[in-house]
Amino acid sequence: MTIRRSRPFAVITTLLAALTVALLGPAAAHASTAGTVRNGASQPVYSYAAAVRETVWVDTGLDGDGDGRTDRVAADIIRPSEPAAAGLKIPVIMDASPYYSCCGRGNESQLKTYDAQGHPVQFPLFYDNYFVSRGYAVVLVDLTGTNRSDGCVDVGGPSDVASAKAVVDWLNGRAHGYSARTGSSLVQPTWTNGSVGMIGKSWDGTIANGVAATGVQGLKTIVPISAISSWYDYYRSDGAPLYSGTPADLAGEVESSSASSNCSAVQSRLAAGSPSNGNWTAMWQQRDYVASAADVRASVFVVHGLQDLNVRDINFSQWWTALAATGVDRKIWLSQTGHVDPFDYRRAAWVDTLHGWFDHYLLGVDNGIQNGPVADIERAPDQWTQDPSWPAPGTVTSPLGLRPGALTSGTGSGTASFTDDRSRGENDWAADVDLSTPDKTAFTTGALTRDLRMSGGGSITLAVRPSTRSARLSAVLVDLGPATIRNYQGSGEGITTLGTRSCWGDSTPGDSACFLDTAADTAQVDYTVFSRGWADLGHYAGLDKSVTLTPGKTYSITFDLAGTDHIVPAGHRLALIVAGTDNGLIDPPSTKPTVTVDLAHSSLRLPLVGGAGQLPRAAQQIRAQVLRGLPAGTPATVARPETFR
Repeated sequence: MTIRRSRPFAVITTLLAALTVALLGPAAAHASTAGTVRNGASQPVYSYAAAVRETVWVDTGLDGDGDGRTDRVAADIIRPSEPAAAGLKIPVIMDASPYYSCCGRGNESQLKTYDAQGHPVQFPLFYDNYFVSRGYAVVLVDLTGTNRSDGCVDVGGPSDVASAKAVVDWLNGRAHGYSARTGSSLVQPTWTNGSVGMIGKSWDGTIANGVAATGVQGLKTIVPISAISSWYDYYRSDGAPLYSGTPADLAGEVESSSASSNCSAVQSRLAAGSPSNGNWTAMWQQRDYVASAADVRASVFVVHGLQDLNVRDINFSQWWTALAATGVDRKIWLSQTGHVDPFDYRRAAWVDTLHGWFDHYLLGVDNGIQNGPVADIERAPDQWTQDPSWPAPGTVTSPLGLRPGALTSGTGSGTASFTDDRSRGENDWAADVDLSTPDKTAFTTGALTRDLRMSGGGSITLAVRPSTRSARLSAVLVDLGPATIRNYQGSGEGITTLGTRSCWGDSTPGDSACFLDTAADTAQVDYTVFSRGWADLGHYAGLDKSVTLTPGKTYSITFDLAGTDHIVPAGHRLALIVAGTDNGLIDPPSTKPTVTVDLAHSSLRLPLVGGAGQLPRAAQQIRAQVLRGLPAGTPATVARPETFR
C-alpha cells in the first residue's frame, strides 16, 4: 500500500525541486526528473487528486477507414500537475489497447469512464493510482477503430502499431496532437521528457512488442504480459489452424459502433489474408514482430504463463530468443498460470519489481535492477526460484531417440502408429499414457532417479506415413507423477478472486486504487502437460503452401515445442505423446488418417539443463525393460542412486 502524503508536503517538495532547477541548471533537472527520487526509488510526493486529466487526439498519418482524412487516436492522459509548474519534465507509462470500451482491463474488467465534458475519470488498472504521485504520466491509448479513436482495427497490423507509435512520436515532438477528434487546435507535450515505457497484457502487450520492433526513438522499455510476438502463431501452428477463431472475428468484437460501418473492407482483407489452409501469407508477415526483433532498442521485461493456452507459449519463447541477438536488457517472469496478469498472482512482488524497473529505465535511477536475476520462475503455486539467465545456465539442446514405448538417449528404431480421433486431446492421452489406445503413441522414461530440468524451447522431427490425403500432428511433453499445480484449466486459469480488497496507490471518487485480492487456485494431479507443439503434415516442406498428401508415402516434418521451464522430479517419469488432433486446441483435418511413425528417422530435441547426460541410466533402464518384454512405464529400480549426482 502507498503511504499517502498530505498536500503541503507535496508543495514543499515541488518548491525545493524548483530551487534545484534554478541553482543547478537544466542538465541536473533532467537527471532528477521531477525530484521524486530518494533512497534509490521514486516517492509518492505529488497529488493524485490534483493531477491533470486530459485527452489528446494524435494523428497516425493513416486513413484506415477510407473517409478521406487521416485517423486520429485518443490518448487519455493523467499526469501530476506540480512538475510542469516547477519547470520539470516527466516520463510516460503507456498502455495501448482495443479493450477500453468493449471488454475492460484487469481481473475486474475495468473500463475507461468520462465526465459530462468528456474528460477522463477512470483509468483502468493500478498504473495511474500508483505511479502518478511518483512523477510519471500514464497514457492510455485507444487503438484505431476502438472507443474514441478513428480508423479500423487491423488486428496487429500497420494501423494497430501506428496507433501507439504515433503517440510515442507525439511525446517526442515528431507527430501532431490535437485537442479534439476534429479541428486544428494543436497540443504540445511540453510536460514530458519523451521517455516512454509501454506495458500491457495480451493484445496490449502485443502492441508493445510491435512498436518496439519499429525501433522508434523515445521508447525506453516494454513490459509485454502474455503477449503475441507473431500473429500467425496465435492463429496457426506450423500450418495447423489453432482453435482461436479468425482475425476478422476478433476485429468485430472490439471495433466501435462508429467504426464498424466503415471497416468492412478491412475485415474482408483480414479474412482473405488468413486462409484456413494454414499458409503463411503477406498478412501474417506484416504481423510478425519476431522478424524485426533486430530493430528493438528498448529493454524488455517479458511476463508469461507457462500454461497459457490463449497466447500459446511459443510466442514468448521465440521473442525472447530473437531478442538475445540485440543485446538489449531483458528480464522474464514465468508463472504456472494461464492467461493471467502478475498483479493477480504475485501482487506485492510485481508492484515492487515494476516500480524498480520503470524507475531505472524511465527515471534513470541506479537501483541495480538490471544486474539482478534475469529469470523468476514459479515451481509450485506461490513458490518461485530465480536464475541469472534464461534458458538456465548449463542448458544444452539434446537429441533423444524414440523406440516403441520408450525415450532413449541413443538412436531410435521400430515403428508406431495411431489413428486420428478428433474427440480426444492431451488430457485423455496423458491419463491413458500406459494404456494402448488407438489415438496416440507414447514414449516414456523409467522413474527418474534425479530431478530433470528443461529450460527453453524444444523441437521434434517425425517421419510419418499417412493413410489419407491430410493429417494433423500433436506432440506433448508430460510429467508423469503426482503434483500440486495451479488449476490453469479452471475459470480463473490458476487464480481465485477473493472478496477482500487491497489498495495500491491513491484514489479519487471516480478511480479507486483498491482491487479485489486473489489467491492461488490449486489442483492435485497425477500428470502435468508442460509443453506442446502442433503441425499440419501438408506443410512438411514449408509454410508458404499446403500440399495434398499421397497416402502411403513417407514425409518428414520438424516443428517446435513451446518454451518451458519445468522440473520433472526424481521418482516421476517423462513422457512424449505423439497423436493427431488435440481436441479443443487445434482444428481437425478433413480426413481421419492412420499415421505410421518411422521411429528410426524420428527424434526429439529437448533443452536439458546439464545436457543429455542427465538421462543415460533412465534410457538404459528403458532399453532393458523393452528387451525383457516389460511395459515401458515400469518404474526403474536403481541400486545406487548416488552415482547419478
